[in-house]
Amino acid sequence: MLDWISVPESRLTLQGAGVRLRPPRIGDYEAWAEVRGSSRPFLQPWEPTWPVDDLTRGAFRRRLGAYAKERDGGEAWRFLIFRDPDGQVVGGVSLSNVRRGVAQSGTVGYWAGQDFTRRGHTLAGVRAAAAFAFGTLTLHRLEAACVPDNEPSARLLLKVGFLEEGYARKYLKINGVWRDHRLFGLVREDWRPPTATGGT
Repeated sequence: MLDWISVPESRLTLQGAGVRLRPPRIGDYEAWAEVRGSSRPFLQPWEPTWPVDDLTRGAFRRRLGAYAKERDGGEAWRFLIFRDPDGQVVGGVSLSNVRRGVAQSGTVGYWAGQDFTRRGHTLAGVRAAAAFAFGTLTLHRLEAACVPDNEPSARLLLKVGFLEEGYARKYLKINGVWRDHRLFGLVREDWRPPTATGGT
């Protein structure tokens, strides 16, 4: 097994400005379901259609199984974002579609509970995930996308250091509809790790 696949558990806890990230565990179910459930009307316009049983414990357990399989194959890493110092779940960040070989790239995705937006938690989480991607995973490029009318998401990506690179028609099926997306990219040479205070 290649070193970049076998990332030890100790290296899967990430620290950001005012937040901590780690892969979800079954013990996170209640906190995760509470944040997702209370934020459902807020999140659904920006996400794929939720399965009927999405917020059940059984669905969460299946989700964890799929995440572990992806991680073991070196394909994706999924993290919950916990607020310091109280450990409140405030959102999540994913590094998915990891491609090796000549690409050495991955896709960044993220979400935040409605009560925890515009407080810097998601920005800190995405920065921490980018540091993990360029450092521990030694990726060369990260990609991200958002629907054209999601201006807060675009601003977040630009703050992290992504550059807007293009526009893709009918790119992803969001909330049951094929939506156009703005495309963003960040390469290792342009990455500026956050300072100790969380700045760039």
